Amino acid sequence: MMFWHRMSGRRNMATRRIIASTSFRIVTLFASLFILGGMVMTVMSGLYSQSTMRQQIRREVENEGHETFADAGVADVRHLMPVVQGLIAHEPGFHYLLQDPAQAIVVGNMLHLRPVPGERWLAWSHRLPQEANRDIVYGIGYLLDDGGYYFVGMDASPLTHLQHALWTTILWEIAGFGLIGMAGGLFLSSLILKWIETISRTARSIMHGDMSRRIPLRGTDDELDHLSESLNAMLDRNEFLIASLKQVSNDIAHDMRRPLARLRQNLERAIGTSAPSDTMHEQVASAIGDLDAALEIFSSLLKLAQLESGAWNNEMEPLDPARLLESVLEPYRSVMEDHGQDLATDIMPACPAITGHPVLLRQAFSNLIENAIRHTPRHTTITARVTASGTGIHIEIADNGPGIPAGAMLRVFDRFVRLDTSRTHDGNGLGLSMVKAIVRLHAGTIVLSDNSPGLKCVIHLPTGHR
Repeated sequence: MMFWHRMSGRRNMATRRIIASTSFRIVTLFASLFILGGMVMTVMSGLYSQSTMRQQIRREVENEGHETFADAGVADVRHLMPVVQGLIAHEPGFHYLLQDPAQAIVVGNMLHLRPVPGERWLAWSHRLPQEANRDIVYGIGYLLDDGGYYFVGMDASPLTHLQHALWTTILWEIAGFGLIGMAGGLFLSSLILKWIETISRTARSIMHGDMSRRIPLRGTDDELDHLSESLNAMLDRNEFLIASLKQVSNDIAHDMRRPLARLRQNLERAIGTSAPSDTMHEQVASAIGDLDAALEIFSSLLKLAQLESGAWNNEMEPLDPARLLESVLEPYRSVMEDHGQDLATDIMPACPAITGHPVLLRQAFSNLIENAIRHTPRHTTITARVTASGTGIHIEIADNGPGIPAGAMLRVFDRFVRLDTSRTHDGNGLGLSMVKAIVRLHAGTIVLSDNSPGLKCVIHLPTGHR
């Protein structure tokens, strides 16, 4: 039962994805417009044909009535009776009815009618014989001078057949134009979506570090090519600006490390010549600590720049994320014991392999674990969990400590962001920025959420990434 429920849910999700796709919208819109246009043209043509046929039937009936009165000479029952008898015998295509002032049928090939003057549409049941066919009759009724009633009409079956043919044509057109519209919509959407997918692939390559990728031109010199040229020009400009900014950042970080390192060496020599109890000794030691923090910031900034440029893309290798996390956790068990914290693990034994950089992933896991240790009090339980899904691996580091505000869960990934509660702890505000850069290098995602209580961090790494 659960299997069929799961399969039904997957089919529903697939159906919703198809309906929400741009291709489905284009095909549906194109086919709908095609069907609507065909139906409008067919209906207008059919209505015009019906109007023309109705006018033709009306003229023939009017001419037949005028000829009848012309032959009779006087518009009364006595003079019309012999004329109508002759018409019934020689005009099988028409229907006649002559009634006296008492509404009794004098002569005719129809049943009794109420004496209503003017145009009339009659059902097939008014004719004789009634079982001949079931088409309607169009005719005109006349009130005679002596109070009698005369009706002349003709079979309107061509008009009925035309109406039926119109509806049949509309139904066939819905099917035919629908198929043609769907085919045309698929062709049109394939052209547009192929170009959109080309832009999407180019954007993804640029996001993964290949800043030289550009949108290929189709050579048609149309609006799409013009737009591609404009986007390529924008990408060229962005590449130049990003390269310039990275170069400046790298130069500053690289060049500043040298004088700071020399300054640290001089301070170490100075502190070696002073007595430990000397005030100058304490000040120099404090300055060395500050220099070490500055050097760490410069090293982190350089590494972040390398991560964002995709410098480690070619050093990926297959690895087991569960084993990697266990190897990272092992040294921290004693640290957690010293802090009075507990470690709980839930790591699946047979974990699918991913393609990644082991050193970088170790650093990402270490940063998260150190954050959990540093920012939670004693008696806190830190949980490490590894699970698999259909698209990849989930690595979760959670705790039941004080957590962080919901509004800061996205902001903490920015550079140099430190919450007020973490100001008393060591750090430079680059740890989570480094973790996010490493996860993005592996085409993964990282999400912080409330653990009720505490904080939960979930990293998703795709198994198919290369």
